Amino acid sequence: MSTALNTQEQKIETALMDLKTLLGKGQFMEAMHKYLADDVVLQEANQTPKVGKETCLIAEEALLDTVTEFIRYDIFDYAINGDTSFYEAIMEFKTNDGKHHKFEQVNRTKWRDGKIINERYFHQ
Repeated sequence: MSTALNTQEQKIETALMDLKTLLGKGQFMEAMHKYLADDVVLQEANQTPKVGKETCLIAEEALLDTVTEFIRYDIFDYAINGDTSFYEAIMEFKTNDGKHHKFEQVNRTKWRDGKIINERYFHQ
């Protein structure tokens, strides 16, 4: 980051760096419990959004139950403006159907009081 961040943006940056650490260790459920607001809305690409923390946790647990090998989740460049952060990431894992998944994505996240209230993943 080359520009000075205001106090709100600094708090988001601190949370984002902690999130990066948790996701990098494959601790997805821990990250979600810690950072999702109860009324969060998560959306992958053009899929139907998942609404509410409990709904998102159930969906994530179902996905993680299929993962046989976590390879990586790396966050690269990021930017923060007001209550919104953006970052590039690569997520890679293998599932019990023998598939190797690699997602290159950009995440747009809106924050409120240190919690994620809306996030959308754009990936290929």
